[in-house]
Amino acid sequence: MIKKSFTKENFVKWVLTAFALSSLLFLFLIFAFILFEGLPLFLKIGLSKIIAGFKWAPTKGSFGIFPMIVSSFLVTFGALIIGAPMGLSCAIYLSEYSGKRMKMFLKPALELLAGIPSVVYGFLGVIYIVPLVRNYLGGSGFSLLSTSIILGVMILPTIISISFDALTSVPRTYREGSFAMGATKWQTIYRVVIPSAKSGILASFILGMGRAIGETMAVIMIAGNALRIPVSILDPLRTLTGNIALELAYATGDHRLGLFSTGVVLLVIIMILNYIANFGIKRKVIK
Repeated sequence: MIKKSFTKENFVKWVLTAFALSSLLFLFLIFAFILFEGLPLFLKIGLSKIIAGFKWAPTKGSFGIFPMIVSSFLVTFGALIIGAPMGLSCAIYLSEYSGKRMKMFLKPALELLAGIPSVVYGFLGVIYIVPLVRNYLGGSGFSLLSTSIILGVMILPTIISISFDALTSVPRTYREGSFAMGATKWQTIYRVVIPSAKSGILASFILGMGRAIGETMAVIMIAGNALRIPVSILDPLRTLTGNIALELAYATGDHRLGLFSTGVVLLVIIMILNYIANFGIKRKVIK
């Protein structure tokens, strides 16, 4: 009887292990496929000519994606400037000020933002944000500013959820000790709670950046898709993801390989951001 139970336990263990490893297998296959398709052009044209090149004209042999790399980081940092203060403020309110009933209502409502399709965000941006920017600030409205505003809203669920978990994981004794020293509630939050949770908060910002830099549909609808480095927040731009989505349907030959090379660069950037975020979370757990 014991042997039979032991055999069944081992079977369940191996099944669960297989399911766990399957996710790693899928990740490896995706990375291998993109690398297999994109690497030949790196070897043919040269890494520097692709990453540091300023001209994207695949039909003429130019595969420079530097303007798109810069544009991707600009909209990402723009989204972080808008989304990080809002997200952290919401997380502080939820963890430190809101009552139990308000928390039960507000937190699921904020996390519901993550379930809204990106095309809906893009549609709202075209209908409301773009005309506001065009009428009050100038330009076409399809710009770095408009894209940053939409992405700033889209990364809110990520920042709020992870920052909230980081803030609530700070031991209650830290707060009580601060109150015992005569500190006010805000002084306790600013001087004690936030510094104690800074690794988790930083991780939420970095994961938010990964979410923003990988966004496609909303960016295509709002960015303007201009193949140049924006010099103003009102200039249009094209990101790495937008470039792939716009041209992959009709690309052939080296043009298609160039888009896969763009995907390799994008995948490496996102993996680096996720690694940094995971390192920050692990550091918080160790402390």
